[in-house]
Amino acid sequence: FGVNIVYVCDDPNLPGTGGALLNAFKQGAFNLEDTLLIYYGDILSNINITEMLNTHHRMKAACTVALAKGYRVRVGVAEVKNGRIVKLIEKPSLDLPVTIGILAIEGWTLELLQEKGLLKKSMDIMGDIIPELIKRGYTVIPYITSAFWYDIGSTERYEKLNHVEVDRIFEFLFRKV
Repeated sequence: FGVNIVYVCDDPNLPGTGGALLNAFKQGAFNLEDTLLIYYGDILSNINITEMLNTHHRMKAACTVALAKGYRVRVGVAEVKNGRIVKLIEKPSLDLPVTIGILAIEGWTLELLQEKGLLKKSMDIMGDIIPELIKRGYTVIPYITSAFWYDIGSTERYEKLNHVEVDRIFEFLFRKV
């Protein structure tokens, strides 16, 4: 696929997804000129990574976050007025774009945050690093996709997965050329 994959051991002194990224940076797994593709390990998706990275580069973004619309809330929601439920919707779909655990970020952003002393002991990519880039005025863009995605995240979620549908979606990976 023309990619360079580097593995590093976690540093227990740098917890969180941001800590893992900082640890990889400190160990030389990537440099300031690199564009990093971050793909959370519990996400299953057929997103077009090439198209997302091309958009990231074309827009000269510091960070590009993959988003999807139509996320179905796993529980019912209620609208409450004056102490009464006036509307109840079981497992609604959100019209808001939600993060799907896939992003591109420029290597220099981590050095920038480190230099400014903004990296703390436990840091999350989505909860800390990206909001800091936005706060500082760097270009953070969405890549809105309608591709299939599923957050496996737990044994229960894995067991609920429609494996026949997943096989159909990803059959292109197993075609003989």
